[in-house]
Amino acid sequence: MIYAIGAVVGLIGGIKVYNKFSSGDPDTSKTAASWFGACIFLIVAATILRSFFL
Repeated sequence: MIYAIGAVVGLIGGIKVYNKFSSGDPDTSKTAASWFGACIFLIVAATILRSFFL
């Protein structure tokens, strides 16, 4: 379930970064890094939670 949420968050983040990149916003790299970090956090958190409860 958390992996599916991570995939949706990744797609939304990709779209937002693309929109900022297309409009010429200079803050694109910061936005991309924050969305990528959020996706990595979701994957790591899901793995750690699964290891606790299995």
